[in-house]
Amino acid sequence: MSIYKSQDGKIASIKLYDAQLQKLGYLFSDKYVTTSFGKIHLIETGNMKGKPLLVFHGGNSTTAYNLLMYKFLLKDFHVYAIDTIGHPGKSDEVCLSSNNYDYGKWASEVITAIGYDKISCFGVSFGGGILAKLMCIAPEKIEKAVLVVPAGINNALPISSVKMLIPLIKYVVTKKEKYLKETALYMALSEIVLDEDTLDTIKDSFDNVKTKVGMPSNIMRKLLRNYKTPTLVMAAEKDCLFPAKRVLSRAKTIIPNCKVHMLKGCGHMHIMPQYEKKMIVDFLIDS
Repeated sequence: MSIYKSQDGKIASIKLYDAQLQKLGYLFSDKYVTTSFGKIHLIETGNMKGKPLLVFHGGNSTTAYNLLMYKFLLKDFHVYAIDTIGHPGKSDEVCLSSNNYDYGKWASEVITAIGYDKISCFGVSFGGGILAKLMCIAPEKIEKAVLVVPAGINNALPISSVKMLIPLIKYVVTKKEKYLKETALYMALSEIVLDEDTLDTIKDSFDNVKTKVGMPSNIMRKLLRNYKTPTLVMAAEKDCLFPAKRVLSRAKTIIPNCKVHMLKGCGHMHIMPQYEKKMIVDFLIDS
């Protein structure tokens, strides 16, 4: 069963994906690897002499958009940016359960398939939830881990995002951009965050993709007992999905060797200032 609403919707979504990749300003190559879950597409880009970094994007979004938002990683790291299976992009349209640890098993297989025994990992939102599942399933395969506004640590109750439904329904009915922005503002808080690429990606998700509501479920503490990897968790103070107060307190409790940082005043979608970008780069590079 397709993850897209129509064949035309799939074509439009892939067209946006390719257009956003061209905006990177970096050479990149398309790669395909095989896992037991299906064929996986990834973008290899960045600094080919840099430290390898496996990157997981947010849900109902794409790795092309994620690379634009975290483009600063490309200067220092040899990036493998994965199209999450069952989400928009060029990997197989096979949907995994977000309530078990299949995403962790899948991510573990991806690491092996791209030729590594161990690699540093970076995950955003849904991708942070995938990384959290991987921490439980194959801790030995993670060299360092950075999770930004992550699912899977201490998710907010679904009722916290119910308010988004009213403007979303208005957008679905009218297709007026003002309702698209109203919906996005529950996650972004400020229109400054809603640049062209962000709005294009949100519009693509609502227009062309069968949106997935479920996020990776919270991981169990007992499954992290063998996880000793240096980890940085960054959560947004005003995130309606994964609020920092909930996420950071539990991260400190359940994840050994964990540093935490609050993105103050930010919603789930945000613009990261330079000093926080540097914090990520320094954490991943420092031995």
